[in-house]
Amino acid sequence: MNLLARRPPPWMLILADTVVAVLLALASTASPPELTTNFVTMALCWLLAVPVAVRRVWPEPAYYGALLIGLAVLAALQTNRLMPTAVAALAIYPVATGRPVWRSAIALVSGLLVNGGSLLLSLPGPPRYSDGWPDPVFIIGTAWLVLAASWSLGTAARTRREFAAREARRQAEQAAADERLRIARELHDVVAHSMSLITVKAGVAAKVLDKHPEEGRKALRAIEEIGRGSLAEMRHVLGALRASGGAPGRTPLPRLADLPSLAHGAAEAGVQVDLSVNGTVPDSMAPAVYRIVQEAITNVVKHAAPAHCQADVSVADGRVRISVVDDGPGQRVLPGGHGLAGMRERALLYGGTFEAGPLPGRGFGVHASWEIP
Repeated sequence: MNLLARRPPPWMLILADTVVAVLLALASTASPPELTTNFVTMALCWLLAVPVAVRRVWPEPAYYGALLIGLAVLAALQTNRLMPTAVAALAIYPVATGRPVWRSAIALVSGLLVNGGSLLLSLPGPPRYSDGWPDPVFIIGTAWLVLAASWSLGTAARTRREFAAREARRQAEQAAADERLRIARELHDVVAHSMSLITVKAGVAAKVLDKHPEEGRKALRAIEEIGRGSLAEMRHVLGALRASGGAPGRTPLPRLADLPSLAHGAAEAGVQVDLSVNGTVPDSMAPAVYRIVQEAITNVVKHAAPAHCQADVSVADGRVRISVVDDGPGQRVLPGGHGLAGMRERALLYGGTFEAGPLPGRGFGVHASWEIP
């Protein structure tokens, strides 16, 4: 089935055109008996078939050559009027498919004039009637209809190809934009989370370093570990920009198994996280789940520490549910912030729902869910 849907290679199309040209030449020389005694007209008929064989290699020269040779054939052999029109119709198709509209339109008008004029000159004597129409009108009208139909089919094919090419470019540009947005979200999540923790730990170190050196050194070591981990994640994310076929990176994408370390880092920044993970998700969804939980906890660290936070991730009945609720104070929706927007985009990417807002009295809640395909 795929072989039938795939476009044949150029050499096969040229071979098919050559076979058609030979069949046309044989048909045109076999029917009129006077060709057996007239070498010139027989040679013209065979020469007229050549444009059909080379129409895909040299479209415009083949087409205009077919018109001129057809004119000579009609002048030399007035009884064989079908061959020149058929060859011109076959030759104009690749012109219509591969050339701009204005050039193919000029070719069509030229063909109508040359073919119609040569047919008119090949009709001897007074006009006879066919189906109520004079012979010149009937014959020339039929020839023009054939030429116009072939040109229309070629123009429609060119339009479809141009549309397919534009659609492919649009999809490629959309894919690139989606990839840039994904990388931007990843960088935002990595940097925002790590810098929030580093800021909190640096403040702790500055306060206790003189009176409690050991606590201060502990905070500095935590800053070093957070910084190294963040650099590794950023190398992985930025590696996607250099990779040709994906994002291999040096470290794996975040998984649900990495959530405990996320909770541990938040605890060092003054936010106690009670983490609950039930069930598993496909590997392709794990980074989104991790980033939503990470960004929600980061908001708590930045705006509400010290606080207590309950983070739940559950997978049941084919649906992922994420809930991060804290009891801390502070305004979470800040002008120019991208955290909530990024979480919402990740949930909507899977056709899910997202809600975030202050809780009655005190605290803030983030809830996201979507179905697993």
